[in-house]
Amino acid sequence: MLRPVRPDGFVEPCLPTLATRPPAGPGWVHEIKHDGYRLIVRRDGDKVRLFTRNGFDWTDRFPVIVTTAGKVRAQSFTIDGEVVVCDPDGLAVFEALQAAQRWPEAFLYAFDLVELDGADLRSEPFGERKAKLAKLLARQKGGIVISEHVEADGAAVFAAACRMGLEGIVSKRVDSPYRSGRTTCWVKTKNPEHPAVRRVRETWRWRR
Repeated sequence: MLRPVRPDGFVEPCLPTLATRPPAGPGWVHEIKHDGYRLIVRRDGDKVRLFTRNGFDWTDRFPVIVTTAGKVRAQSFTIDGEVVVCDPDGLAVFEALQAAQRWPEAFLYAFDLVELDGADLRSEPFGERKAKLAKLLARQKGGIVISEHVEADGAAVFAAACRMGLEGIVSKRVDSPYRSGRTTCWVKTKNPEHPAVRRVRETWRWRR
């Protein structure tokens, strides 16, 4: 059963399951996994709010995203995405995102549309939600960018992402609804040589 949208507009995000290799077979598409912060963008009329995956309000941190969201031609929407700061080569740099002076440079890679003009889209297939998201953002530039996906062999996409120095990929079932919490319909595969993976390993060693 779908979890209700909270009165403040926050929706608990859908979380991918970690795997050692991407899923194979038909019905899957693959997106780049960017090294940033998960962010829920909620617009209701003229009001825009940005929430972390745990529901904290970070609206004041990312002014470019707020300004762009305010220009989208819709009365209301809820977008799920990843906020990043990129280097000149277009690679997300987590350390730059952590620096307060770089927040004005941050933008959102949008990858899902949860609500639009009062319609709850969570029961719709991912492929349909993504198509509506692309249409919604077709005129926008700068602060919110669509996270493109590819329909190809997952192993080949993951290998290419590793060669490019990216964090990894997230594979998604095109027919899956949006479910808050952990799901096997979204699967993340991480590049073992990426700094984000090394950060996790170092944190784990420290906690032990």
